Amino acid sequence: MKESNLSVRKIQKVDIDHIISYWLDSNTEFMKGMGVDLSKIPNREQWGEMLSEQLSQAYEEKKSYCIIWLVDDIPVDHSNVNKIVFGKEAFMHLHLWKSDIRTKGFGLQFVKLTLPYFFKNLKLETLYCEPYSLNPAPNKTLDKAGFTFLRSYTCIPGWLNFEQEVNLWEMKVDKLKGLNL
Repeated sequence: MKESNLSVRKIQKVDIDHIISYWLDSNTEFMKGMGVDLSKIPNREQWGEMLSEQLSQAYEEKKSYCIIWLVDDIPVDHSNVNKIVFGKEAFMHLHLWKSDIRTKGFGLQFVKLTLPYFFKNLKLETLYCEPYSLNPAPNKTLDKAGFTFLRSYTCIPGWLNFEQEVNLWEMKVDKLKGLNL
């Protein structure tokens, strides 16, 4: 079996339709399993405007910043941050567009490739991630990637979510440097 080549890069215009399709065409149960409130999902045009805005903004101005995940140079997934306080902190989200990729174990490798982009380009001191506590995959991935578990609590973690229990994970820049990614 051929070994897959994994890589990451900043979002490009060509990626926008892939991300929009992920949000608009994914299985309802999959989305609910991620903690998504389906009534809050924007339409195609709104998604296009939000994602396009990222392409022209300086890092200091970004409200969201997206890194595309590739297998053999084909975009398959993405990670993004929002709630960005440039030079201080941001909140990371992990997304796997293709169901056949979700079971390959690539998530950990993609997270490791992605972290340097977020920390370097946004000059972060701390990166947080608060996945739905009932969604085991991102919680396992964050643990394996070296994130520190802080606590569980109930909140509405993002503008697309319903109220849910989340697990708060943290990565500090000093710890990231120690991981030698």
